[in-house]
Amino acid sequence: MGVTDMDRIEGGSRADRVALVEPSFEDFYRAELGRLVALARGLCSPSVAEDVAQESMLVAYRQWARVSGLGSPAGYVRGICAHQAVSWVRRRMSERRAVRRLAGRPEPQVEPLTGDAAQFWAEVRRLPHRQAQVTALFYALDLPVAEVADALGCAEGTVKVHLSRARAQLATRLGTTEEQS
Repeated sequence: MGVTDMDRIEGGSRADRVALVEPSFEDFYRAELGRLVALARGLCSPSVAEDVAQESMLVAYRQWARVSGLGSPAGYVRGICAHQAVSWVRRRMSERRAVRRLAGRPEPQVEPLTGDAAQFWAEVRRLPHRQAQVTALFYALDLPVAEVADALGCAEGTVKVHLSRARAQLATRLGTTEEQS
């Protein structure tokens, strides 16, 4: 480092000192990602280790201004990675317990769709997302408009508009007249 650089570090602005002393996130990422992947592989499934490492780096990136000023940015990110790997393992164990509990329950008996019903629901699936949701809740679960609105977190008027539009599209597609309710 030349005298000019030293003068900038000692007497320059904070931005100058940061630019010369603190590594960029890109440099940090290149230097540490492999180590984070190795750490994650040791703590959780190798199939998700890279995702855990990447998520840890994302946390560091979002807070890089603060993290880069820590005594050990690498140590901080390794701690995040270790926590995320343990969380992943706990989540998987919880999912496995839930699956085992549910495995002993009898499967619900649902009649297969045939004929007109199969065609109707195929057309419902082609509707815009919200119209399909409203239609399914209203017809499949026989919910009143108020409960559909509550389930979707919207106003009853919004449900009525989506239901009306869905009925119009379904009537056109299925070649029937709209049902009035």
